[in-house]
Amino acid sequence: MPPLRNTGQAPEAECPEYAGRYLLESDLGSGGMGVVHLATSASGLRLAVKVIHANHASDPEFRARFKQEIAAARRVSGAFTAPVVDADPEAERPWMATLFIDGPTLSERVKRNGPLQPDEVIRLGAGLAEGLRDIHRAGVVHRDLKPSNVLLAADGPKVIDFGISRPTDSDLRTETGKLIGTPPFMAPEQFQRPREVGPAADVFALGAVLVHAATGRGPFDSDSPYVVAYQVVHDEPDLAGVPESLVPLVTQCLAKDPAERPTPDDLMATLRPSPNRVRSLVPAQRGPVPAEPSATTRPRASRAPTVNSPAAIPRRARWVTVGVVLAALAGAGFIGAQAAGTGDAPGGGHPDTRAGQKFHPWHTSLRAGIGANAAPACSTAGSAVYCTTPGITAARFDQLDGRTDWILKDGRSTSGAEKSMAPVLAGGLLHAVAPGGTRLEALDPASGRKRWDVDIAPYAAVQHLAGSVLLVTSDGLVRSLDSSTGAERWTRRQGGTGSVWMATTGAAGPLFVATPTADATATDVGTVDPRTGETLWVKRVRGTLTPVDATGDALFLLSRGVDDATDAVVRVDSSSRAVRRVPLAVPLDQAQATVAGDTVYVLGYTGSLLAIDTRASITRSAQRWRLETSVTLASRPVAAGNRVYLSAADGRLLAVDRERGVLLGQTKPRMANGPNTLIVTLPAPVTAPGKVFASAPDGSVFAVDSRDPARW
Repeated sequence: MPPLRNTGQAPEAECPEYAGRYLLESDLGSGGMGVVHLATSASGLRLAVKVIHANHASDPEFRARFKQEIAAARRVSGAFTAPVVDADPEAERPWMATLFIDGPTLSERVKRNGPLQPDEVIRLGAGLAEGLRDIHRAGVVHRDLKPSNVLLAADGPKVIDFGISRPTDSDLRTETGKLIGTPPFMAPEQFQRPREVGPAADVFALGAVLVHAATGRGPFDSDSPYVVAYQVVHDEPDLAGVPESLVPLVTQCLAKDPAERPTPDDLMATLRPSPNRVRSLVPAQRGPVPAEPSATTRPRASRAPTVNSPAAIPRRARWVTVGVVLAALAGAGFIGAQAAGTGDAPGGGHPDTRAGQKFHPWHTSLRAGIGANAAPACSTAGSAVYCTTPGITAARFDQLDGRTDWILKDGRSTSGAEKSMAPVLAGGLLHAVAPGGTRLEALDPASGRKRWDVDIAPYAAVQHLAGSVLLVTSDGLVRSLDSSTGAERWTRRQGGTGSVWMATTGAAGPLFVATPTADATATDVGTVDPRTGETLWVKRVRGTLTPVDATGDALFLLSRGVDDATDAVVRVDSSSRAVRRVPLAVPLDQAQATVAGDTVYVLGYTGSLLAIDTRASITRSAQRWRLETSVTLASRPVAAGNRVYLSAADGRLLAVDRERGVLLGQTKPRMANGPNTLIVTLPAPVTAPGKVFASAPDGSVFAVDSRDPARW
């Protein structure tokens, strides 16, 4: 690993080149703790990498606090924070990489454009309340919520910088003889009883932040931090300039007694959304402002809220915190087939039986003991579930009880970052990539014995389409093999750099291939005869498009704009070749999608899940519903029966009603142990009638009854 270097003694003179394996491209800002740099991961994620100043790196107490910051940030990584992608608190110069959020801080926004408008303040309050709810549910108290720690993205505010946060179950004591926080935004108990600070302190800070947003100053202002401390503890807040409708709410947030402050849930109920008003907190044009260090991510969309009877907020003295550990993950760049099940039985279906045996929820562990954290990738076929994980080529489990039928291990060392795909049953054989990622093996599904294999090291992608195995090079050379025998069917140069292939789901038919043009302004969409490799037709479609699914009627693609965010869903009719483009109201970054009928379910990495009707008439909205799942970097969604399923980075499986866009239930988290909970891939769940199968970062594979997600 290239070392970190600096060229001077002062922190601002430090000029590191790498943090771990990340090349640091430019400085985003500098502060007392360290410097934040822009970087890019191997899979293309834009990252904000915080590198600690050299003088702090030699301080054991500071290192301990930085470790706590990393742990806290990992616990709360979600739609309202900056998800942690990687970190090394033990490095010579400790560092942490989070997803980059392209947006100003609230402090910058107010400095540049002045106080926010009343509806903007309301929307800010709603977003921060929802963020604090999730932070507190993870068992963390932020303790330094202030305008410079609030990032304003196009789809809502994000809370950053957990440098002095504390998990409620932490034993680390950093308060002895010190005040922890920023005086204008600290609660009275932070000055008086720092060891007793709880979630209510964050609510106090939220009230102070809203005052700053509405007036450009805090509720307790002075040039002296000592005077501010006295005012916070003894004086009433100065709320001049705060919108009248918000005064009762802000007053309760700033109550001296923590027990008299509302909870984030109370605030969310009061600042409930109005579908008729949407106003971005980020100005259309931004001028230069002093940079502030921030660990950042790109956002989740929300609607503008309205105030509903602020004076009626109930007061609660008791807090309940849920220890939910959330970890961000890096996506893998290898294209692999993800086999879907036969579909989920709509509510009211019956459990499968075999020889009188009924299905019962189950879970099992699939780990090879090689040290790589991974969520197994699985598929279903017949009565079996087939899975793979680093160190294990494939394993077969019984769908009804999770009984292990066989496991094929591979003793070769692996990092868990090699080419990966779920096992695929094709041509009567189970196809799986052996650990190391250099060979595709075709196995007897009953015994796991190898029938044939092929070297896939020269190929960028392996895809199973219409009874064939396609081996695709990065420059467009395609080799088609028979799924059952491994015999070569044809070899042709089709498409080119960046081509993505797609087959019709659940039916024989032409193969689709989408290839971006050299200038990236359009995509050539074509069909290919799977028996001969002959091109049937090609149509050039505007925009950079990525296929997500194909039915008997059409190919569905996602369109990416200039900033790589998904801005539209595109439908290309198989027969007429007619193109229908459905713009998204708010672009989604790093979107994934699944298709059911003519509806495309699109999921952004910050948790926004949309149902887009690609056949909607002009008089009817194409967006049927939008749900904020609060899950960051989830798996690809899967539509089956009347549900949409997705897996979260902490191992939860979520079920959403396809018609109403309502969260129906979720399983418990299943996180890996140890300091590094980052996993390379997060596979999508798979289904069978009445059942859903998912995997988690702790190496478990589990099955639940799909008919009643509320009982999960």
